[in-house]
Amino acid sequence: QLQLVESGGGLVQAGGSLRLSCAASGSIFSINAMGWYRQAPGEQRELVAAIAPGGTTNYADSVKGRFTISRDNAKNTVWLQMNSLKPEDTAVYYCNADGVTATTPLRFFRAWGQGTQVTVSS
Repeated sequence: QLQLVESGGGLVQAGGSLRLSCAASGSIFSINAMGWYRQAPGEQRELVAAIAPGGTTNYADSVKGRFTISRDNAKNTVWLQMNSLKPEDTAVYYCNADGVTATTPLRFFRAWGQGTQVTVSS
């Protein structure tokens, strides 16, 4: 069973830092893009950051210069380092991965983590 397990959320004061982790496990042949999304109450889920296998990254304008996404392809793990956090960063953060399963036949997959709460107090 393919799954993404997240950790690292919590409560932090404005200006503080948090580091989110997400590890993919299961019958995985390869993972293409990995990313982090977030969803605040009453809002749509939005892309925060994404990273390709070669390390190319993409960030939402609202987090550029404050957040850094990284990954370890050998460990199927992605991290999100969040610095200079603001109250408007408060949301549930979801890990996402696209790839191919190690099954016969091969299948494409798009998986989501269970979400981790990040709360930034002012």
